[in-house]
Amino acid sequence: QLQLVESGGGLVQPGGSLRLSCAASGFSLDDYTIRWFRQAPGKEREGVSCISTSDGSTYYPEHVNGRFTISIDNAKNTVYLQMDTLTPADTAVYYCAADPRTFYCAGRHFKYWGQGTQVTVSS
Repeated sequence: QLQLVESGGGLVQPGGSLRLSCAASGFSLDDYTIRWFRQAPGKEREGVSCISTSDGSTYYPEHVNGRFTISIDNAKNTVYLQMDTLTPADTAVYYCAADPRTFYCAGRHFKYWGQGTQVTVSS
């Protein structure tokens, strides 16, 4: 069965950090584009980071640049999202998505999606 499973969400205080994981099973993430999205209540889904595993290139939107870091462990077939200096505005459900089209970081129609993991930033 081909699937992505996120984990690592939870409750964190403002200024804190979390690391989300996105584990792929049933397929290899080699030569894929993997993007992390988030969706807060009442808001549209937005991309927060992306990696093209064919060359390791990464992309971050301006509002998270410097705070979020995406990485991949090929041996574990897992992508990570390290999130630092979190604020209440980062509260959302976070999803990872993968697509076999390389360099697809600007795209939104990804082939595989995880179920999402809740991140809540609150004191």
